[in-house]
Amino acid sequence: MTMEVFDRAEFARCRRAMRGVRPLVQCLTNDVVQEITANVLLAAGASPAMVVSPEESGDFARIAHAVLVNIGTPTPERIEGMRRAVEGAEAVGHPWVLDPVAAGILPWRDGVIRSFVERRPTVIRGNASEILALAGTGQGGCGVDSTDASDAAVETAKRFATETGSIIVVTGERDFVTDGTRTLVVEGGHPTATLVVGTGCSLSALVAAYVGAMPEEPLHAAAASCFAAKRAAEAAARISVRPGTFHTAYIDALFEED
Repeated sequence: MTMEVFDRAEFARCRRAMRGVRPLVQCLTNDVVQEITANVLLAAGASPAMVVSPEESGDFARIAHAVLVNIGTPTPERIEGMRRAVEGAEAVGHPWVLDPVAAGILPWRDGVIRSFVERRPTVIRGNASEILALAGTGQGGCGVDSTDASDAAVETAKRFATETGSIIVVTGERDFVTDGTRTLVVEGGHPTATLVVGTGCSLSALVAAYVGAMPEEPLHAAAASCFAAKRAAEAAARISVRPGTFHTAYIDALFEED
Protein backbone atom coordinates (compact mmCIF):
# COMPACT_ATOMS: atom_id res chain seq x y z
CA MET A 1 0.00 0.00 0.00
CA THR A 2 1.30 3.43 -0.95
CA MET A 3 0.76 6.84 0.63
CA GLU A 4 1.14 9.93 -1.53
CA VAL A 5 0.88 13.64 -0.80
CA PHE A 6 -1.80 15.21 -2.97
CA ASP A 7 -0.29 18.28 -4.63
CA ARG A 8 -1.42 21.57 -6.11
CA ALA A 9 -0.90 20.56 -9.72
CA GLU A 10 -3.25 17.60 -9.37
CA PHE A 11 -5.75 19.78 -7.53
CA ALA A 12 -5.70 22.31 -10.37
CA ARG A 13 -6.49 19.55 -12.86
CA CYS A 14 -9.40 18.29 -10.78
CA ARG A 15 -10.76 21.77 -10.14
CA ARG A 16 -10.79 22.54 -13.87
CA ALA A 17 -12.74 19.34 -14.44
CA MET A 18 -15.24 20.14 -11.68
CA ARG A 19 -15.82 23.74 -12.74
CA GLY A 20 -16.11 22.65 -16.35
CA VAL A 21 -19.04 20.43 -15.44
CA ARG A 22 -20.60 22.64 -12.74
CA PRO A 23 -22.12 19.53 -11.16
CA LEU A 24 -25.63 19.52 -9.76
CA VAL A 25 -25.41 18.16 -6.21
CA GLN A 26 -28.49 16.93 -4.37
CA CYS A 27 -27.89 17.64 -0.68
CA LEU A 28 -29.90 15.70 1.87
CA THR A 29 -28.21 17.28 4.82
CA ASN A 30 -28.93 18.44 8.34
CA ASP A 31 -30.90 21.45 9.51
CA VAL A 32 -27.89 23.26 10.92
CA VAL A 33 -25.76 23.50 7.78
CA GLN A 34 -28.08 24.04 4.83
CA GLU A 35 -26.97 27.60 4.08
CA ILE A 36 -23.22 27.14 4.38
CA THR A 37 -23.46 23.94 2.33
CA ALA A 38 -25.24 25.71 -0.51
CA ASN A 39 -22.87 28.68 -0.38
CA VAL A 40 -19.76 26.49 -0.35
CA LEU A 41 -20.95 24.62 -3.43
CA LEU A 42 -21.85 27.80 -5.30
CA ALA A 43 -18.52 29.46 -4.44
CA ALA A 44 -16.55 26.40 -5.50
CA GLY A 45 -18.30 26.21 -8.86
CA ALA A 46 -21.02 23.61 -8.31
CA SER A 47 -24.81 23.86 -8.14
CA PRO A 48 -26.65 22.85 -4.93
CA ALA A 49 -30.19 21.51 -4.66
CA MET A 50 -31.84 20.73 -1.32
CA VAL A 51 -34.44 18.25 -2.57
CA VAL A 52 -35.24 16.14 0.48
CA SER A 53 -38.85 14.96 0.50
CA PRO A 54 -39.44 11.25 -0.18
CA GLU A 55 -42.01 12.17 -2.82
CA GLU A 56 -39.38 13.71 -5.10
CA SER A 57 -35.88 12.87 -3.80
CA GLY A 58 -35.57 9.66 -5.82
CA ASP A 59 -36.61 11.29 -9.07
CA PHE A 60 -34.28 14.22 -8.54
CA ALA A 61 -31.33 11.94 -7.79
CA ARG A 62 -31.64 10.54 -11.30
CA ILE A 63 -30.82 13.94 -12.79
CA ALA A 64 -28.26 15.17 -10.23
CA HIS A 65 -24.59 14.50 -10.90
CA ALA A 66 -24.16 13.31 -7.32
CA VAL A 67 -26.04 12.91 -4.04
CA LEU A 68 -24.96 13.78 -0.50
CA VAL A 69 -26.50 11.86 2.40
CA ASN A 70 -25.66 13.59 5.70
CA ILE A 71 -27.09 11.89 8.81
CA GLY A 72 -26.77 14.93 11.06
CA THR A 73 -30.39 15.48 12.14
CA PRO A 74 -32.25 12.29 11.18
CA THR A 75 -36.00 11.80 11.26
CA PRO A 76 -37.93 8.85 9.82
CA GLU A 77 -39.23 10.96 6.94
CA ARG A 78 -35.80 12.37 6.17
CA ILE A 79 -34.24 8.92 6.24
CA GLU A 80 -36.86 7.69 3.78
CA GLY A 81 -36.02 10.61 1.51
CA MET A 82 -32.36 9.67 1.72
CA ARG A 83 -33.04 6.05 0.91
CA ARG A 84 -35.08 6.96 -2.14
CA ALA A 85 -32.38 9.36 -3.30
CA VAL A 86 -29.76 6.64 -3.01
CA GLU A 87 -31.99 4.28 -4.97
CA GLY A 88 -32.41 6.91 -7.65
CA ALA A 89 -28.67 7.54 -7.89
CA GLU A 90 -27.94 3.82 -8.01
CA ALA A 91 -30.52 3.28 -10.75
CA VAL A 92 -28.63 5.56 -13.13
CA GLY A 93 -25.10 4.84 -11.86
CA HIS A 94 -24.47 8.24 -10.29
CA PRO A 95 -22.12 8.60 -7.30
CA TRP A 96 -23.26 9.35 -3.78
CA VAL A 97 -21.47 10.37 -0.61
CA LEU A 98 -22.27 9.37 2.97
CA ASP A 99 -21.44 11.64 5.90
CA PRO A 100 -21.96 9.47 9.04
CA VAL A 101 -22.36 12.33 11.50
CA ALA A 102 -21.83 11.27 15.14
CA ALA A 103 -21.37 7.59 14.31
CA GLY A 104 -20.74 5.50 17.42
CA ILE A 105 -22.81 7.70 19.75
CA LEU A 106 -26.44 6.50 19.59
CA PRO A 107 -27.72 2.99 18.74
CA TRP A 108 -30.63 4.04 16.52
CA ARG A 109 -28.46 6.47 14.55
CA ASP A 110 -25.78 3.81 14.17
CA GLY A 111 -28.33 1.39 12.72
CA VAL A 112 -29.41 3.99 10.18
CA ILE A 113 -25.82 4.75 9.22
CA ARG A 114 -24.93 1.09 8.81
CA SER A 115 -27.93 0.55 6.56
CA PHE A 116 -26.45 3.15 4.23
CA VAL A 117 -22.91 1.76 4.49
CA GLU A 118 -24.29 -1.58 3.30
CA ARG A 119 -25.40 0.12 0.08
CA ARG A 120 -21.74 0.80 -0.78
CA PRO A 121 -21.50 4.60 -1.03
CA THR A 122 -19.03 5.93 -3.55
CA VAL A 123 -17.36 7.86 -0.72
CA ILE A 124 -17.71 7.86 3.06
CA ARG A 125 -16.39 11.10 4.58
CA GLY A 126 -16.04 11.42 8.34
CA ASN A 127 -13.75 12.47 11.14
CA ALA A 128 -11.44 9.93 12.74
CA SER A 129 -13.80 8.98 15.57
CA GLU A 130 -16.69 8.43 13.15
CA ILE A 131 -14.63 6.22 10.83
CA LEU A 132 -13.16 4.22 13.72
CA ALA A 133 -16.64 3.65 15.15
CA LEU A 134 -18.07 2.58 11.80
CA ALA A 135 -15.23 0.15 11.28
CA GLY A 136 -15.77 -1.35 14.73
CA THR A 137 -12.49 -0.20 16.29
CA GLY A 138 -13.65 2.92 18.17
CA GLN A 139 -16.41 4.27 20.39
CA GLY A 140 -17.24 7.48 18.55
CA GLY A 141 -16.40 11.05 19.46
CA CYS A 142 -17.88 13.75 21.67
CA GLY A 143 -21.13 14.58 19.92
CA VAL A 144 -20.17 15.59 16.37
CA ASP A 145 -16.54 16.29 17.35
CA SER A 146 -13.71 13.82 16.95
CA THR A 147 -11.72 12.71 19.97
CA ASP A 148 -9.19 10.89 17.78
CA ALA A 149 -6.46 12.24 15.51
CA SER A 150 -6.88 11.49 11.81
CA ASP A 151 -3.48 9.74 11.75
CA ALA A 152 -4.83 7.18 14.22
CA ALA A 153 -7.52 6.08 11.77
CA VAL A 154 -5.43 5.55 8.63
CA GLU A 155 -4.90 1.80 8.85
CA THR A 156 -8.50 1.24 9.88
CA ALA A 157 -9.67 3.39 6.98
CA LYS A 158 -7.66 1.29 4.53
CA ARG A 159 -9.22 -1.92 5.79
CA PHE A 160 -12.66 -0.36 5.84
CA ALA A 161 -12.28 0.78 2.24
CA THR A 162 -11.41 -2.74 1.19
CA GLU A 163 -14.37 -4.18 3.11
CA THR A 164 -16.96 -1.70 1.85
CA GLY A 165 -15.73 -0.93 -1.66
CA SER A 166 -16.07 2.77 -0.81
CA ILE A 167 -13.46 5.51 -0.89
CA ILE A 168 -12.88 6.44 2.76
CA VAL A 169 -12.02 10.03 3.61
CA VAL A 170 -10.75 10.71 7.13
CA THR A 171 -10.58 14.42 7.85
CA GLY A 172 -8.68 16.19 10.59
CA GLU A 173 -5.36 17.96 11.01
CA ARG A 174 -4.30 15.92 7.98
CA ASP A 175 -6.83 14.38 5.62
CA PHE A 176 -6.45 10.83 4.32
CA VAL A 177 -8.26 9.54 1.25
CA THR A 178 -7.99 5.82 0.56
CA ASP A 179 -9.41 3.07 -1.62
CA GLY A 180 -7.63 0.43 0.46
CA THR A 181 -4.67 0.22 -1.91
CA ARG A 182 -3.70 3.83 -2.51
CA THR A 183 -3.85 6.53 0.14
CA LEU A 184 -3.63 10.23 -0.67
CA VAL A 185 -2.64 12.67 2.07
CA VAL A 186 -3.87 16.27 2.10
CA GLU A 187 -2.03 18.60 4.43
CA GLY A 188 -2.60 22.15 5.62
CA GLY A 189 -5.74 23.95 6.73
CA HIS A 190 -6.32 26.06 9.84
CA PRO A 191 -7.88 25.22 13.25
CA THR A 192 -10.36 28.12 13.08
CA ALA A 193 -12.30 26.06 10.55
CA THR A 194 -13.36 23.82 13.43
CA LEU A 195 -15.05 26.81 15.11
CA VAL A 196 -17.39 27.48 12.18
CA VAL A 197 -20.52 25.35 12.04
CA GLY A 198 -20.83 23.37 8.84
CA THR A 199 -17.29 23.36 7.48
CA GLY A 200 -17.13 19.56 7.79
CA CYS A 201 -20.63 18.90 6.49
CA SER A 202 -20.14 21.29 3.57
CA LEU A 203 -16.86 19.52 2.81
CA SER A 204 -18.85 16.33 2.28
CA ALA A 205 -21.00 18.22 -0.23
CA LEU A 206 -17.83 19.42 -1.92
CA VAL A 207 -16.68 15.80 -2.13
CA ALA A 208 -19.96 14.98 -3.88
CA ALA A 209 -19.41 17.86 -6.33
CA TYR A 210 -15.95 16.72 -7.32
CA VAL A 211 -16.92 13.05 -7.53
CA GLY A 212 -20.01 13.97 -9.52
CA ALA A 213 -17.83 15.78 -12.05
CA MET A 214 -15.14 13.08 -12.08
CA PRO A 215 -16.97 9.80 -11.44
CA GLU A 216 -14.22 7.78 -13.10
CA GLU A 217 -11.62 9.13 -10.61
CA PRO A 218 -13.29 9.13 -7.19
CA LEU A 219 -10.03 8.85 -5.23
CA HIS A 220 -8.49 11.95 -6.79
CA ALA A 221 -11.81 13.78 -6.84
CA ALA A 222 -12.30 13.27 -3.10
CA ALA A 223 -8.74 14.38 -2.36
CA ALA A 224 -9.21 17.49 -4.49
CA SER A 225 -12.21 18.56 -2.42
CA CYS A 226 -10.16 18.22 0.77
CA PHE A 227 -7.35 20.21 -0.81
CA ALA A 228 -9.78 22.98 -1.79
CA ALA A 229 -11.14 23.21 1.75
CA LYS A 230 -7.71 23.30 3.38
CA ARG A 231 -6.37 25.96 1.04
CA ALA A 232 -9.51 28.04 1.58
CA ALA A 233 -9.10 27.75 5.35
CA GLU A 234 -5.50 28.94 5.11
CA ALA A 235 -6.51 31.90 2.96
CA ALA A 236 -9.35 32.80 5.32
CA ALA A 237 -7.04 32.70 8.33
CA ARG A 238 -4.76 35.27 6.70
CA ILE A 239 -7.70 37.68 6.92
CA SER A 240 -9.16 36.71 10.30
CA VAL A 241 -8.98 33.92 12.86
CA ARG A 242 -12.25 35.03 14.47
CA PRO A 243 -15.03 32.58 13.56
CA GLY A 244 -17.57 35.08 12.18
CA THR A 245 -15.30 36.83 9.71
CA PHE A 246 -13.46 33.57 8.99
CA HIS A 247 -16.76 32.09 7.81
CA THR A 248 -17.19 34.77 5.16
CA ALA A 249 -13.53 34.73 4.17
CA TYR A 250 -13.62 30.95 3.79
CA ILE A 251 -16.45 31.08 1.24
CA ASP A 252 -14.72 33.95 -0.59
CA ALA A 253 -11.52 31.90 -0.74
CA LEU A 254 -13.31 28.93 -2.29
CA PHE A 255 -14.58 31.29 -5.00
CA GLU A 256 -11.24 32.96 -5.61
CA GLU A 257 -8.90 29.93 -5.54
CA ASP A 258 -6.25 30.01 -8.25
